[in-house]
Amino acid sequence: MVSSRRISHIGHIGPILLTMRQNPSPVTAILLAAGQSRRMGAFKPLLPFGKTTVIESCLKYLTEGGAESVVVVLGYRADDIRQQLSSYPVTFAVNPDPTSEMAASIAAGVQQIPDTARAALISLVDYPAIPPGVIASLLNEWSKGYRLVKPMWQGRGGHPVLVDLSFRAELLALDASTGLKGLFETHKDQVRRIEVDTPYVARDLDTWDDYQRLHSELFGECAPDSSGPNANEKSRWLI
Repeated sequence: MVSSRRISHIGHIGPILLTMRQNPSPVTAILLAAGQSRRMGAFKPLLPFGKTTVIESCLKYLTEGGAESVVVVLGYRADDIRQQLSSYPVTFAVNPDPTSEMAASIAAGVQQIPDTARAALISLVDYPAIPPGVIASLLNEWSKGYRLVKPMWQGRGGHPVLVDLSFRAELLALDASTGLKGLFETHKDQVRRIEVDTPYVARDLDTWDDYQRLHSELFGECAPDSSGPNANEKSRWLI
């Protein structure tokens, strides 16, 4: 039976975060950043996001939420991302075909997961505003024995998702057409869905307007004009 519960991030998440920091979990995050950002019109991972960049914001919530290590999957403009993240203790994987389906990037990331890891958080660079408490909640549910955990916002599925590495072989051979959705459907009796009190698990950056709206909402100001879709993506502001 699919299990579901609601998690509140107001007043309750502090103890979970403290526990995760005191007892690091054998969980690796796979951050997917191989795509070309064609619909955005600018290179999404390196766009300014507050005082940092989109991809660095993702790394922040993953690690603060309890991920013990992070594998960043690169593809398009891999060298630029490597340069931006040169000071971060992350592992890089490469998807040689940035136009391929997400399943290829997931497989590339899984191949780089350390042997000590027991679960994977699969996160998309499209979701830079997720609170660390969401990650802690996913890990908390996994620690209770649930093997597939997914956040929900008002009944809508969100990201990232947690997959126990007893499914490692299946992650390496996901159907390109159904991806993670197919895995969760095949093992729906193993799925734990948790309602969270933040819409950002379901707010991705798909277009330039999405980016501007989210940036204004979070930081009270528009993103820098220099990062517009027609700007020089080699600007030092971006990389």
